[in-house]
Amino acid sequence: MARPSTAPAWRWPRLKETTRRRTLAGWAATGIIAGSILASVGACHAGNGAADDPLDPGRPGRLVRLADGRRINFRCTGAGAPTVLLESGWAASSTLWYKVQPLAARHQRVCSYDRAGYGFSDPGPMPRDGAAVTRDLSQALDAAGIKGPLVMVGHSAGGLYVRMFADARPRDVVGMVLVDPSVPHQDERFEAVFGGHGDPLAGMKARAAKCLAAAKAGALPSLDPALAACEARASASTAEKAQATAASTYETQLSELDTLFTTTSDEVDAGRATLGDMPLVVLTADGDYASASPRAREALNAVWGSLHRQIASLSLRGSAQLVAGTSHMMMFDRPDAIVQAIEEVSAAASKPGTGNPAGS
Repeated sequence: MARPSTAPAWRWPRLKETTRRRTLAGWAATGIIAGSILASVGACHAGNGAADDPLDPGRPGRLVRLADGRRINFRCTGAGAPTVLLESGWAASSTLWYKVQPLAARHQRVCSYDRAGYGFSDPGPMPRDGAAVTRDLSQALDAAGIKGPLVMVGHSAGGLYVRMFADARPRDVVGMVLVDPSVPHQDERFEAVFGGHGDPLAGMKARAAKCLAAAKAGALPSLDPALAACEARASASTAEKAQATAASTYETQLSELDTLFTTTSDEVDAGRATLGDMPLVVLTADGDYASASPRAREALNAVWGSLHRQIASLSLRGSAQLVAGTSHMMMFDRPDAIVQAIEEVSAAASKPGTGNPAGS
């Protein structure tokens, strides 16, 4: 399917060269993949749970086997339909949701999981694009006996994976919540407004490549300050520390980055042109560009909000909501806002569509 033009019909004043360079680096680090700082997010978990606590970051919840023998880790809590499935952003495991899941599970069943290569899940074959993620998740849900109806929740890059899964299993997915989600070919869309130079993910790729080389050389963990990005937090669990030294962790990270704005974006664009009346909430953080100048921040937030409104418009019951007091890591700042959106979508999924325009 040919990809439509990504350039918006309107134009913001072109920013100075130094500002364009800085802002492109800024949205790459905060608006898409800030989950990279959460490779060891389980260290933030209160987690001295009992041995059978599915949210204990030091233990797997429930490991299920795929057809090729690989294991995928689920953490399911609560009861009630529809089941909520939480999809993490780049480089993050299921423990990303340690604040959200207990709140959301008060009224319905909630499952988070580790994508292949993260947490307690085995690495998967390359490339780790959206198609691979969707196949793994579909097989894993079947193996776990987790059936629809499902409300899918995706953060950052996980928003692209959630959209692909919803296209693959439209009868099972009855609603979606996208948390400051990435947008297909987001690099091109920002460049169409601000211009830019080179790969905006280059810095993240370089760090992951450095960690991969160190892991392959057996140099992790290390006291070398240059390898600080490869280290787990001091308070991380034994399992999380082991993940931070595994070459497969960084191979997975690199493959997801390499495919995020290429094949994964193409795969999302090739999906459904409309979601019909599926309930959909797109949550946008209001503090992603807090370090930019006021003028640049206004322009960046305008573009980011516009892109999210375009996603919401895919559904007749779609809405885009700006969440005050939040960074890209909204699940830490305002878990209540995410839970409210989940409950809103779950309730709407049980009612017939209204036919109202998106965002009304």
